[in-house]
Amino acid sequence: MNNRIIFHIDVNSAYLSWEAAYRLQHGASLDLRSIPSVVGGDISKRHGIILAKSIPAKKYGIKTGEPLLTALQKCPSLEVIPPNYSLYLQCSMGMVDILKDYSPKIEQYSIDECFMDYTHMNKLFGSPAEAANHLRARIKKELGFTVNIGISSNKLLAKMASDFKKPDRVHTLFTHEIQEKMWPLTVSDLFMVGRATTTKLHHLGIHTIGELANTSLDLLHAHFKSHGTLIYHYANGKDHSQVKPTLPKAKGIGNSTTISFDVEDGSTAKLILLSLTETVAMRLREAKMMTRLISVSIKSSEFVSYSHQKVLAEPTDITKDIYDTICELFDEAWKHEKIRHLGVRVSSLSSNTNLQLSLFHYKRQKKYTALDRSIDKIRKKYGKKSIIRASFIHSGLKPLNGGVPEENYPMMSSIL
Repeated sequence: MNNRIIFHIDVNSAYLSWEAAYRLQHGASLDLRSIPSVVGGDISKRHGIILAKSIPAKKYGIKTGEPLLTALQKCPSLEVIPPNYSLYLQCSMGMVDILKDYSPKIEQYSIDECFMDYTHMNKLFGSPAEAANHLRARIKKELGFTVNIGISSNKLLAKMASDFKKPDRVHTLFTHEIQEKMWPLTVSDLFMVGRATTTKLHHLGIHTIGELANTSLDLLHAHFKSHGTLIYHYANGKDHSQVKPTLPKAKGIGNSTTISFDVEDGSTAKLILLSLTETVAMRLREAKMMTRLISVSIKSSEFVSYSHQKVLAEPTDITKDIYDTICELFDEAWKHEKIRHLGVRVSSLSSNTNLQLSLFHYKRQKKYTALDRSIDKIRKKYGKKSIIRASFIHSGLKPLNGGVPEENYPMMSSIL
C-alpha cells in the first residue's frame, strides 16, 4: 500500500472553465474566467442556483450553491451563463481520454474529478511530479482548461492535495507531509466533514484537522458512531480504498443526483426519486430491457451512505411498478436524517421480448405499458420537457433528473 502512487485530477471551476474554453475556441475575445461570471440559474427569471463561479466572482463573496438572486445582489454586473451539459460531458470525456495515455487504471469520481493509479508507471513517464506537470500542461494545451493534480500514496490524501492552492497547480501530500500541510487546515476542509459535523466538532473544541487527528477515537465514536471512526482515520491520512476503473459496460441502469439543499421530508425525497425513476425507466424501455432487481441509495448531509434493494417476482419496465418499489424501499431504508444525495438503479436485466405474464397481470400491464410508450413517444418527438407529471408543477424540482444531464434532463448512467 505504501508504494502506491495515486493522482487526483480536479478541473478548476469546471463548468465555467469549460464554457470559457469553448467560447474562446469559437472566436470569443473575452475569457469568462477573467470577469465576475457564473454558470447556473435563469437570468430572465432571476432564480436558480450557482453551479460554478469565476475567481473574480469569488471576490464578491459569491458561493457555489447559493441562489442566483443573492449573487446578483452581491454583484449586479455578474455575467450569468446557462448550463450546457452536453458540452460538459464532452469536455469530461476528452480529459479521461488523455488520462488513459498515462495509466489503465482511471476512476471517474464525478464529471470533473478523476483518480488515476500511477503506481509503477514512472519508467514510462518519469517521476510522479514530472508526469503530473506534463499531464496538467497537456490538458491545458489540448483542451483549453486547467486542472489541479494532487499526488499521494492513497486516494484520500491525493484528493486533499488537489484542493490546495488553485488554479493550474500540482501538489503532493504524502504521509510525512500530513503534519505540515494538512493538520493546520480547518476541520471543515477534511473530506467527509460536512456542516453539521463541523458544528459538533467545534462544540467539542476541535477546530483543525490536526486537533481531530489527535482526539481520542473513543470520544469521536461516542459522539459520531462509525462516522467518527471514519473522519478520525481520514484526519490521520489513512485510506485503503482502491482506484476502481469504470467498467466499459454497465450491468444495470442508474441515475443519481446531489441535491442543492438538505431534504428533510419524505414527500420531497419521493418526488426527487420519481424524477430519477422517470429517466431510468425511459432508458430501460429504450434498451428493450426489463428489470428484476431494483435498488435505492441514500446519502445523508453527513455523507453517510446506505442502500436497499428488492428482487421482483416478475420483470418489468413500467415506470409505476419501478417507482412503487422505489418508494417501498425508501420507506424501509430512510433513517429520517437530512438527505443530500439520492440514487435509483435497476439491474438483473433481461430482454423484453418473449415475456410471458399471468392472466392476472396481463390487463394491468397492457394498460401501463401503453401509457409509458405514449409518453416516451411524445418526449422523443417534442422534447423531454413536453410532458411532465402534475406533481412537479410548482414544486421547484426537475421532473426528470439525475446523473450528467442532457438538455437539463439526464439520460446516462451515473458513475457508481
